[in-house]
Amino acid sequence: MIKDAIRKDLTQAMKNKETLKVSTLRMMLAEIVTKEKEKGDPVDGEVAVKIFYTMIKKREESARLYEEAERDDSAQKERGEIDVIKGYLPPQLGEDEIREEAKKVIAEVGVHDLKGLGKVMGILSKKLSGKASGGETSRIVKEELEKLQQE
Repeated sequence: MIKDAIRKDLTQAMKNKETLKVSTLRMMLAEIVTKEKEKGDPVDGEVAVKIFYTMIKKREESARLYEEAERDDSAQKERGEIDVIKGYLPPQLGEDEIREEAKKVIAEVGVHDLKGLGKVMGILSKKLSGKASGGETSRIVKEELEKLQQE
C-alpha cells in the first residue's frame, strides 16, 4: 500500500536528516489521511495518484508565483517538493504516446472539431489515469482536434 511505502521512506529520510523530503512525505501522508476520512475508506493507488497530481499542480503554481516575486529560495523549495512527490507516481507516458492514444480515441469517437473535446477527454482521462497529467493530455487533444478542423 502507498501509505506504507511513504511511511517507510519517511523513517529513512528522518534517519538521513533530509528535511525537505521529511516535510514533503508528511504532507503527502496528511493528504491521504484527510481523503480517507472524507471517504471513510482506505485510499487505493489510483486515488493516491490523483491526490499527488493535485499536490504537484498546487506546487507548480506556487513556484511560478514565487519566481514572479523573485523569491527564488521559496520557488526552489516548491520544485524540490514536486520532485519528491513525482517519485511516487507511476511511470509517465511521453508526449508521442499520449498523442497516439489521443488520435485513437478521436477516431473511435468520430470527433472532427473542438466541440468534441469533452467527449474525447472524458474517455482519454480514464484511459490514461495516473499515466499522464490532465493538462498535458488536454493540450495534445486540442492540438489534434485543431489539425482536424483545419483539414
